[in-house]
Amino acid sequence: MKLIRASSLDELAAGVLIAGGTEVVPQLREGLLQAEALVDITELVPREIEGTRIGAGATLAEIEAASQLPDVLREACRLAASPQLRNMGSVGGNLLQATRCWYWRLNYPCRLHGGDRCHAREGEHREHAIFANDFCASAHPSDVAAALVALGATLWTSRRELPVRELYRVPDEGDRRTTTLERGEVMLELEVPPADASIYLKAMDRKRWAFPLVGVAAVRRGGNTTVALAGVAPIPWLLDGPLDDATPLPDTAYKVQIARALVGRAVAKLAG
Repeated sequence: MKLIRASSLDELAAGVLIAGGTEVVPQLREGLLQAEALVDITELVPREIEGTRIGAGATLAEIEAASQLPDVLREACRLAASPQLRNMGSVGGNLLQATRCWYWRLNYPCRLHGGDRCHAREGEHREHAIFANDFCASAHPSDVAAALVALGATLWTSRRELPVRELYRVPDEGDRRTTTLERGEVMLELEVPPADASIYLKAMDRKRWAFPLVGVAAVRRGGNTTVALAGVAPIPWLLDGPLDDATPLPDTAYKVQIARALVGRAVAKLAG
């Protein structure tokens, strides 16, 4: 395998992009990614944090330490991973985390791998989705993505400007992808608008450094509170309707109860 240290945007289509490597390297090792070349983009992607503007190459640890940023984002970074991974992993890479669905990870011929069935719907699915789970029941694992969606953050790539929410799409028969990022397109910067108050709460199987069973990002501006969830849908889920709209599978009904409790706690905390 060849390593290309990219010095211009023209080289981005030459292989699989890599920065911190905490997401790409495990997928290469497990055979989930195939690459003849890795394109190291660390010299191309901004890493600085200036006010509320964040380079996509900034690490989770650097964002956590930036006191000017909203609490919801800093706490999501703190809870996302161990200190070692937070010091290596970039925010751009974190936003592009693949599902932790064990069927996908074990390379079953599921719908995300181009197959014709969602094995989780019929099999073990305790950690899977409770929203948008009819085609694929995988759950998006990024705490940070939920925080940025709740904040209404803006993303700049090498080709366009878009809300972070529009980086994601629910997979369907016509397009199995969970992001709208195109080949050779790279994230460059994020802009995080200020908030009057914000909070991130997380339920997980272990006391710390585990993927979210349910993560709740809540942001208050004036009299309005926006909530986004992690671990409950194939993408970070903006909660723009009641939790009663959830469609849990038999073994994920408990997630609705957890989400209801955490949302209630978060909203009450912001109102206090």
